[in-house]
Amino acid sequence: MNNRRNWLKQITLGAVGISFLQFETFANAPVQDAVIESLEKTPVLLRSNENPYGPSPAARIAMEKSIKSSNRYGWNLSEELIALIAKKNNVSDSNILLGAGSTEILDLVLQYTALTKGNFILAETTFNYWTFPSDKLGIKKITVPLTPDKKHDLAAILKAIDADTRMIYICNPNNPTGTICDYEELVSFVKEASKKAIVFVDEAYIDFTKEKSLSSLVIENKNLIITKTFSKMYGLAGARIGYALAAKSTIEELSNLKSSPNLSVSATAAAAAIASLNDEKFVQQVKSLNEEAKKYTITALTRLNLTCIPSHANFIYFSLDNYKKDFFKQLEDHNIMGTKIYEENGKWTRITIGTMKEMEQFIEAIK
Repeated sequence: MNNRRNWLKQITLGAVGISFLQFETFANAPVQDAVIESLEKTPVLLRSNENPYGPSPAARIAMEKSIKSSNRYGWNLSEELIALIAKKNNVSDSNILLGAGSTEILDLVLQYTALTKGNFILAETTFNYWTFPSDKLGIKKITVPLTPDKKHDLAAILKAIDADTRMIYICNPNNPTGTICDYEELVSFVKEASKKAIVFVDEAYIDFTKEKSLSSLVIENKNLIITKTFSKMYGLAGARIGYALAAKSTIEELSNLKSSPNLSVSATAAAAAIASLNDEKFVQQVKSLNEEAKKYTITALTRLNLTCIPSHANFIYFSLDNYKKDFFKQLEDHNIMGTKIYEENGKWTRITIGTMKEMEQFIEAIK
């Protein structure tokens, strides 16, 4: 323990480029010990679908270098990033709008939808935190149940569209269930639904799958908006960077709701995103490690007689119906951060896929 404490002291001070002597007047030993104990007690974070491996090595270097020029606006970096995103998604630069994470894009589309009062439709259960301001914006939320196997019921959603529907939200793969829509069925759905309202597709987790993105469809369909993020696969959740894909006219309308389009992304985040898009090796490594840890976890949960939904993302949705202990107390006792019950009927919860070591800790904690 003493050796570990000494090592932690060295890296804690070294990380910020200071010496103990410089800080000895106010950084006494008890304070240092408190900091080190805090580091030792860092919980295992399996709640927010973050990439446990962090940004790619190339992105880390890019972020460090970008700090030197952070006194300047990142116009050029934004332009370079937009060009790379356009190439990746087979669209033009005019089809892209950057945001501080996909959260900003989600908020922006909700505001855009609310310009004409009415309703919007989404599944129950899906990612819905961004929809909380809808009442204050004067737009009604309508939910459509998932199918029994926890997938979007596209046929039922189509039937739910009425004259007041302004937008339909599809999270694909869906959070928290991890299920995915069949590509051809989704394309057909978008074609029909977009005749009556905006179809907003959230592809935050599409990089974890082999499915095609709908991105190329935005060129001809002005009522299709797609959002993507660098938070998940690329490990940049804290850097806050995402983007919208839409027809040129729709991007212009969304941009009109922002004071400085494409400038809410910091130069550091843009530099990291550029480096990430050029580091395909890192993406493949993350996908491989995620699949390995996911397979292990699903197998282990199944052995504990817990029903799991097949996952196309970096998290697992499973039922606690057959679990006899207090699941969340077990997590708390083992310093693991989970989420909540998403559906009371079946006691469905979600766990993020961490490293293999973290998932082994998780399984050991709930045994």
